Amino acid sequence: MRVRVRTLTLPDTYQDHDTPDRMYAEAGLDAAAIVAKVNEVLPERKARASNVVSVARRQR
Repeated sequence: MRVRVRTLTLPDTYQDHDTPDRMYAEAGLDAAAIVAKVNEVLPERKARASNVVSVARRQR
């Protein structure tokens, strides 16, 4: 079994103080950014997504 690990960290830059939600979003650590990174990194998801698109195009 192969386990993939991707470390998501805060940027090494100064961030202005704001609400935690806005600070996480600016750092790319909000839920939407994490989901986008997972979809980008996992080749299985990319393969399935492209397969669904290609099958849908063939059915037209």
